[in-house]
Amino acid sequence: MFRRRHEEQQQQEQQAMFAGPHRYQMREKLLSIGDDFWIETDRGQRAFKVDGKVLRVRNTLNLEDAQGHVVAQVQERMLRARDSMAIERDGQKIAEVHKALVNVVRDRFKIDMAGRGPDMEAKGNILDHEYEITQDGRRVAEVSKKWFRVRDTYGVDIEPGQDDALILMVTVCIDQMAGR
Repeated sequence: MFRRRHEEQQQQEQQAMFAGPHRYQMREKLLSIGDDFWIETDRGQRAFKVDGKVLRVRNTLNLEDAQGHVVAQVQERMLRARDSMAIERDGQKIAEVHKALVNVVRDRFKIDMAGRGPDMEAKGNILDHEYEITQDGRRVAEVSKKWFRVRDTYGVDIEPGQDDALILMVTVCIDQMAGR
């Protein structure tokens, strides 16, 4: 009885997480091993915490909900020809972010969805945090500094019906790889 009630509560929390606000604010260039920071809603409420794990062979970041439950994990893939980071949930890879193309004006990242639907792509001015994430040619999220006046802060505007935690972790991966 208790176990089923606990599972139902977790399921309700997951649904609320994805049905909640869809614009988040993040601080740029604060992601390094050992650093923790909060991703807040556009109203300043804490929504997710990015927890950088230290003393690991690879760069590992956990995304926790406001109650401290791990909802996704990112692991840097070492010894690859190009930068990539894998996003996992419950021990299963759900996506992998690759740096696809770099040039002076625009960067492009490919997000392989590990058999969970069509792949995504992020393109635009990555370094200035002005880009879109698309899937099958339609926008699923926009990243921009224009919504916030606070220095070193940018917004992630996620379309309804998307997996907010996944999109936020994609954004974290891109921020990590673009800073190299």
